[in-house]
Amino acid sequence: MAKIMVLHGPNLNLLGTREPDIYGTDTLATINDSLLAQINASGNEVVCYQSNAEHELIDQIHVAKRDQVSYIIINPGAFTHTSIALRDAFLSVSIPFVEVHLSNVFSREEFRKHSCLSDIATGCVTGLGALGYNLAAEFVLSQLS
Repeated sequence: MAKIMVLHGPNLNLLGTREPDIYGTDTLATINDSLLAQINASGNEVVCYQSNAEHELIDQIHVAKRDQVSYIIINPGAFTHTSIALRDAFLSVSIPFVEVHLSNVFSREEFRKHSCLSDIATGCVTGLGALGYNLAAEFVLSQLS
């Protein structure tokens, strides 16, 4: 049985009501419940965590190393475009991860087209709404089997 960590960055606690024309109407609880069902059904363990604070997400990446997490799925939110610290945390723990974005960041503002994480991620899922998390989980499960 593998451990998978799902990290949600800033403002994702507002999903369902935050700009639904961009981010959809699924809530964070709905997304987490779907991931729990999918990953637990495969016989693996999953933990989901959301924070609006960069240092708390970094702490969770460090915890993942201690707890022998096999894979991380992360939607870093706005930290995607600014956080060298998240990048360094991933490089320091050497845990593979998939970057997920609900919206198509490449069809939005210019600053959203740059990610501090994409080049070190195993893969990226962008623009597929909440389904993107499930597709990322499907990929992760395929890598672990």
